[in-house]
Amino acid sequence: MLGRSVRLSIRNMDALFTALLLPIMLMLLFVYLFGGAIQTGTEYVTYVVPGVIVLCAGFGSSLTAVAVTQDMNGGIMDRFRSMDISAGAVLGGHVVASIARNLLSTVLVLAVGFLIGFRPEAGALDFLAAFGVLFLYVLAFSWVAAAVGVLTRSAEAANGFTFFVMFLPYPSSAFVPVETMPTWIHGFAENQPMTPIIESMRALLLGTPMGNSAWLAAAWCAGILVAAVATATFLFRRRIS
Repeated sequence: MLGRSVRLSIRNMDALFTALLLPIMLMLLFVYLFGGAIQTGTEYVTYVVPGVIVLCAGFGSSLTAVAVTQDMNGGIMDRFRSMDISAGAVLGGHVVASIARNLLSTVLVLAVGFLIGFRPEAGALDFLAAFGVLFLYVLAFSWVAAAVGVLTRSAEAANGFTFFVMFLPYPSSAFVPVETMPTWIHGFAENQPMTPIIESMRALLLGTPMGNSAWLAAAWCAGILVAAVATATFLFRRRIS
């Protein structure tokens, strides 16, 4: 199932190029068009890289919804019904392919960031920990996307999930400090999953104080993951039965 999902990703070149080029475009957009007007207390490229990584990882994860929907509405499911294949294997193949795509896009973001001035203070263990946080995030939201893909009846409807995932990092600390936002939005920005995930990665990559961000990020990702796996598996079995 993993090999099949990777081959499908490679064959769908439009989606693959979008997933790989979008991080570069967003990086250049925020740094060179908006960065000069935003004050974060440090070089803006240094501040924004963790947010762009998380934003693009969410976009890459959301593409899983479209791939799963295409499977659910195609003839391949009739073939899978006659074989001894579990729901976890079918959906898990799409999820692991999503992780592979996001690993490549993250490397591209970091490479472009280095070229335009991003200079992390992280050691080897800090980099590994930052990738661990990102891995948990991608894993959790890929399973959410898989559940959405099972539930929706068309690729267009599944693609709407992409908008939601891409919007969520904006009312967080991804691109500006939460303190600079209007007071009425502080509660949401501080208590949604993106803020502790981004702050954890920022602290690990830049050597800034982490506080309780890592524990909150892990708790959010674990809770979302458990709920998403259970929901996706239940919905999958119900649809193919």
